[in-house]
Amino acid sequence: MRREKSSVKNVKPEQIESEKLYKEMGLTDEEYALAKEVMGRHPNYTETGIFSVMWSEHCSYKSSKPLLRKFPNEAPQVLVGPGEGAGVIDIGDNQAVVFKMESHNSPSRINPYEGAATGIGGILRDVFSMGARPIAALNSLRFGNLGSERTNYLFKEVVRGMADYGNQVGVPSVGGEVQFDNCYEGTPLVNAMVVGLLNHDDIQKGIAAGVGNTVIYAGAATGRDGIHGATHSSDDKDNEDAKPAAGDPILEKRLIEACLETIHSDALVGMQDMGAAGLTSSGSEMASKAGTGMELNLDFVPQAEEDMTAYEMMLSETQERMLLVVKKGQEQEILDIFKKHDVFACVVGEVIEEQVFRIKHQGEVMANIPADALDEKAPVYYLPTKEASYFKPYQEMAPYAPQVDNYGETLKQLLQQPTIASKKWIYEQFDSEARGNTIAGPGAGAAVVQIGDQDKAIAITADCNSRYIYLDPETGGKIAIAEAARNIVCSGARPLGVTDGLNYGNPTNEEIFWQMDKSIDGISEACKVMGLPVISGNVSMYNQANNVPIFPTPIIGMVGLHESLEHITPNSFQAAGDAIFLIGETKAEFGGSELQNLLLNKYEGQAPSIDLDVEFSRQKALLEAIKHGVVESAQDVAEGGVAVTLVESIVTKDLGAEVTLTGDATAALFSESQSRFIVTVKEENKEKFATLVEGAIEIGRVTAEQALNINVDSELVVSEQVEELRKLWEEAIPAALLKSDK
Repeated sequence: MRREKSSVKNVKPEQIESEKLYKEMGLTDEEYALAKEVMGRHPNYTETGIFSVMWSEHCSYKSSKPLLRKFPNEAPQVLVGPGEGAGVIDIGDNQAVVFKMESHNSPSRINPYEGAATGIGGILRDVFSMGARPIAALNSLRFGNLGSERTNYLFKEVVRGMADYGNQVGVPSVGGEVQFDNCYEGTPLVNAMVVGLLNHDDIQKGIAAGVGNTVIYAGAATGRDGIHGATHSSDDKDNEDAKPAAGDPILEKRLIEACLETIHSDALVGMQDMGAAGLTSSGSEMASKAGTGMELNLDFVPQAEEDMTAYEMMLSETQERMLLVVKKGQEQEILDIFKKHDVFACVVGEVIEEQVFRIKHQGEVMANIPADALDEKAPVYYLPTKEASYFKPYQEMAPYAPQVDNYGETLKQLLQQPTIASKKWIYEQFDSEARGNTIAGPGAGAAVVQIGDQDKAIAITADCNSRYIYLDPETGGKIAIAEAARNIVCSGARPLGVTDGLNYGNPTNEEIFWQMDKSIDGISEACKVMGLPVISGNVSMYNQANNVPIFPTPIIGMVGLHESLEHITPNSFQAAGDAIFLIGETKAEFGGSELQNLLLNKYEGQAPSIDLDVEFSRQKALLEAIKHGVVESAQDVAEGGVAVTLVESIVTKDLGAEVTLTGDATAALFSESQSRFIVTVKEENKEKFATLVEGAIEIGRVTAEQALNINVDSELVVSEQVEELRKLWEEAIPAALLKSDK
C-alpha cells in the first residue's frame, strides 16, 4: 500500500518502528533492526523504502547468493562474469558477445502485455549498458494448459507484448521455447534473453569512479509506475493493485543509439540501466562497485507526474532510463550526444569521496546511507532445506510402463500437445529477420546469427524441462545444461557459456529451497564437466498462486560459436536418399515424459538418467563429424522421443522417412532417454561418419514420398502421411486458443 505524499512527509522515523510500517515495504523485523544498526539511528521513510527494495530478494539475491556461488564462472573465454549488467564472452578477432537472461514474471501476471514488453526493454538495456549492440533476442515462457479463458488471455498478451516491443526496437527475435503445465496456471513465467556484440575495447562497466565526476540521468521522465516492483517480485502476495511500468520501444531505440555513441567518448566513466529499484539500485550499486559515494539532487530529475516525493522518485521503475557517470568538465559532450538522438539527459549529481548514497530534495537531505550497506553488505540468508516429501516415494516407484494400443494415433495426439506442437503461431508475430543476419530463426533448436559479413556466426538457445527437475532436481539440472548444449552442437557450434533464469516457488518453504539447492548442484556439475562458465543470470522466487508452487524452472540460455559458416547445420532432413542415424541408447524411461502427461495428466516416478561424461563425449563426436562436413542435418531427441523427433525433422520439408527401430515399440518410439540425436548423412559419407561417431546406428532413409513409416523389428507400427501430421502439429495451438473465444 502506498501512502499519500502528505502523510509520508509527516511520518516520523520513530513511527516507522513503532507502527511497523517497514513491514508494508517488505522488510522483516530483523532486517529493519539491521538497517537501524547500520544507520546508527532510525531510518526515515525514504531511507526505509530504499533499504526495502535493495534488500529484496529481487535486488540482493539474499537467499540465493550462497547457492549461486556454486556455479563455475571462470574460463579462458570469459571477459566479464557475474556482477555487471551482463556477462561477456570472447569470440575471437577482438570481438565478444554480451548476453543475459532476466524474468518479468510478476509484472506479466498483473499486466501481461506491459509486463512482457518491459521485460524485453529491461534486458536490452542490461546488454547495451555494457557497450554492446543488441543483435538477437529469445524468449522462454511457461503457462498453464491452454483452453481456459485466463490462460489463453495471458498467453496471447505476453506474446503480443514481447513482439510489439522487440519489433519496434528493431532487434530480431530469433528463437525461444514455450512449455505448458498446470503448475503455471496462476503464475506464468516470462523470461527474456538478449545477445549483443561489441569489440573488446568497448566494454563498459557500471561504476561510479572518480571523485568529483558528474552523474547524468538519461531517458524517460520518472513517474509513479512500478514503485516497489522489486519487493512485489520478492513475495507471494497478489499485489494486484500494483501499477506496472509501461514501455516505450521507440524511445528505447533512440536510447540504444545514444548510449552506443557515448561509449566512444573518453568522457564516459560508467553506465548502468535503471532496472529494478530504478535510481536507487543504479546509483548505489555504481558507487559501491567503485568504492566511492554518490550524491543525487532530485530537484533535477525530470518528473512525469506532479509533486512526486523523494520516496516515489527513488523507488520508481519507469522504463527507458539510464544513469551515467562522466568526467567532470566534459558533461556537455555527453549531453549533446543524447540531444542529437532526441533523448532527454541532464546532470543530477556527482561522485563523492564519502562512501555514502546521499539523496537531496527541495533543500533537504532525504537519505544518507552507506553505499556498501545497500549492495555488497546486504543481508545474506542460509535457508534451511528439507528433501521434498514426494522425492523418495518417486525414486522407489517401479518404472512407469505406459500402455499404448495404437502407435500412430498416440503419435498424432503427442504432436497436438502444446508443449510439442509447432510454435508458428507465436513466432510469426515476431520479426526474426531484422538487421539481416539471421541464418536460422524460430523453429530451429538453436538460432544462428551471422557476425556481420564474416565467416563466423553464433548459435543461441534457451531450454529447460522443468518436469524432470520436479521429479529429481539434481538430475534434472544436469539435463537442462546437457539439452541446451545439444541444441547448440546440433547447429554445428561449440558451446561457449551460460546465462540462467532461475524460477522457483517460495524459498522459505524448506522443500522448495531443497529443489533449488539440488537443481543448482546438477547445473553446476554439468557446467564443470562440459567446461561451460555461467556468466550472468537472474533469480525469480515466490512464483506460486493459491499455495501451488511452480515446478522448479531454472531456464538455461546458452551461446555457441560457429568458427565457419560451413559448419552451420539444419535440424530438418535435407534430401531423399540420405541415411538416418540414431546416436545414443534408448531405455524405457517415461518419468516426466510427454507420454506420461498425455496418458496420466501428471508426472511421477524417476526422471530419465544421464551420464555427463557420455553426454559430453557424444556431443564432441557429433560436432567433430559436422566440422568434417559429413552431417546433413542433426536434431536432439527431446520431448516425445524418437517418433516426435522424426516428425519434426520432416514436416518443414516435402520429404518422408522409412525407419526401422528395435526393442519394445513404446520405448523405441516415445521414451525420453537422454544423450540421443537423430542425424542424416549422405550415402557416400556413411563410412567416414561411422569412424567419427562411435556407436551411431543406421535406422533408415529419407524418402521423396511424403510418408512416415516406422517399423519396430519386423512390424510396421506407424504409417502416416506427412501432410496430416503437419496439419495436426501446426494447428494445435491456434485450435486451443479458439476454445475460449467461442
